[in-house]
Amino acid sequence: METSTMYIWSWLNILSKKRYDALIAQYQSLDAALGHIDETMLKELGCKEEGIFRVLNRLEEFDPEAYSAELKKRGLQMISIEDPEYPTALTQVPDRPVFLYYKGCLDILSQPCIGCVGRREMSQYGKRAAELFIPTLVQSGMVTVSGLALGIDAVVAKETLHAGGKTVAVVGGGLAQIYPATNKELANKIVEAGGLILCEFPLDQAPERHTFPARNRIIAGLSLGTLVLEAGKGSGALITADLALEYNRDVFAVPGQVFDVGYAGCNQYIAEGRAKLTQAPEDVLQDIGIVAQSSESTGSFTSDDPEEQKIYDVLTSMPQSVSDLVDRAGIDAAILNAKLTMLELSGGAKNVGNGMWVR
Repeated sequence: METSTMYIWSWLNILSKKRYDALIAQYQSLDAALGHIDETMLKELGCKEEGIFRVLNRLEEFDPEAYSAELKKRGLQMISIEDPEYPTALTQVPDRPVFLYYKGCLDILSQPCIGCVGRREMSQYGKRAAELFIPTLVQSGMVTVSGLALGIDAVVAKETLHAGGKTVAVVGGGLAQIYPATNKELANKIVEAGGLILCEFPLDQAPERHTFPARNRIIAGLSLGTLVLEAGKGSGALITADLALEYNRDVFAVPGQVFDVGYAGCNQYIAEGRAKLTQAPEDVLQDIGIVAQSSESTGSFTSDDPEEQKIYDVLTSMPQSVSDLVDRAGIDAAILNAKLTMLELSGGAKNVGNGMWVR
């Protein structure tokens, strides 16, 4: 396929895999099909009346050379379904995207990838789950794949970078403008660390309701499995899980309390047998067939200070308030606060916000 042909068809933003196959069957190539774009062809492809008018207008106004220059200025590259660089994992997906835009290192998609998804309205428990799972997955050689949204997605990317790993952010709009804008700096850090920003849409595509499920199928398609770190009923994260199941990939879900609506989706999927109950990163790695590598932080903590050790012993992975710890450790609040600070400095405790502490 000629590069200019790829740009034009992508700009028209109408080609699903099914429509691509239909054009290849009729014209043998997208290069040849390009000269036949008219109202009749678009109707045969299933475009609606208003869509046909939009496509013909976009075709008339498009300048491939200017588009190429814009991609180059932004440091973006593009491939099609016909290119040898097209990700192998996506070739197994029936509704795979015809075009991909990217910035960063495409080669990391040849490494084992794990989709990591969750809620934008992330809870402290969900954040802790991501902080527990991601470092071990990364240290075991996995590339994380997420959506660069607020909440769990952003934590997945940050934890991956903190652990020295590489992550793929699949976005739900054109790469002319990162959405949400608050994650633009994070996107830059992902690329600088050898990661990848990826999407299927032309530069001017704004994030819309339909673009996010489309993005989710790429997350699921690139990954050996999808890990749901937090999801309520009807959560977008569950769309990714459904797609992973459709593609015959594993789905893992972190369980939550029965009273927590933010975990109702996870719990439901586990109960229905659609996701595997997952309590530790080793559960994911074992199912995928990767040997877990131990983390420096996973060893048991000891302190020469008896009071510090006593406090550590009553800390758990579930957040507790200072008053709870005073009751459980039997140590005066003023002393306990001071010891908690020392424990945090030595890596034995962590303040997760709102005066709550965990190991």
